[in-house]
Amino acid sequence: MSYTYDYPRPAVATDCVVFGFNGRELQILLIERGNEPFKGCWAFPGGFMNMDETAEQGALRELQEETGLAINRIKQLGAFTDVQRDPRGRVVSIAFYALVRPAEVIGGDDATEARWFSLDDVPRLAFDHDYILRKAMQQLRKDIHFEPIGFELLNKSFTMPELQRLYEAILGVHFDRRNFEKKMLQTGILQIVEDEGDDDEFTPACTRSFFGKRNEMQTKSIDELFGAKPTPEMPLGMDPDTIVEDFCSKEVDPFSIPEKSWESMAHRKPGRKGRKFSFNKENYDRFKQDNNFKLEF
Repeated sequence: MSYTYDYPRPAVATDCVVFGFNGRELQILLIERGNEPFKGCWAFPGGFMNMDETAEQGALRELQEETGLAINRIKQLGAFTDVQRDPRGRVVSIAFYALVRPAEVIGGDDATEARWFSLDDVPRLAFDHDYILRKAMQQLRKDIHFEPIGFELLNKSFTMPELQRLYEAILGVHFDRRNFEKKMLQTGILQIVEDEGDDDEFTPACTRSFFGKRNEMQTKSIDELFGAKPTPEMPLGMDPDTIVEDFCSKEVDPFSIPEKSWESMAHRKPGRKGRKFSFNKENYDRFKQDNNFKLEF
């Protein structure tokens, strides 16, 4: 049996809010519209659904067509149904959000350009996308307390300061370093990664040798630490942080340090600040099944 509809049906569209993180700040992926309405304005990647696809499939398709970015994981944000949201007529949009590492994007289909924007530099958006962005940020900040989201924005292994900067960027707050590390370790979703010798950034051996050694430096003399007599550049009683800075600068004569001391420093393992972690998905899946994961700061 077929039915005839005698009332106008709204068109259904999708929009995708894609968050990225560059190591310092949260970013948003936008496209410049190439067609009316709002031609030349910035908006979220999206478009109308096809009859043979789900809303999620439509959002992923439009995202790839308009930016070249192919992902497979998005989360539904909600439906936006304001009657006047689209000047073309009655259009309902189902919005999603995703977290990905920023990658090269290029405008395609009906998008003139695709670009990553810092949250502080987001221009006025087309349609009701300013409102959608606010709702996406609210949802992201809510979800981060009940799900270990954000790990998609980091490398497979990461340091605690890198994770802290990400959470600070998402929540818009500043955490005490020790308190943040304690809270994150208490969740049980992190595991220490053994040193694989593939650090993303090179850290001079002289600097690495001081990581995690503050107490030792406060209780031992320079002679005990380096096997050398104090020099005018490194007097006894100097603040340990200053010693690190001066010792790694050109002001200190490297020939005043015995060769064996250089060798021992070069082979020391990074201390606490250099520890790397990874996401323990097995533990998280168990917490999620028991419905008892919660992160409070």
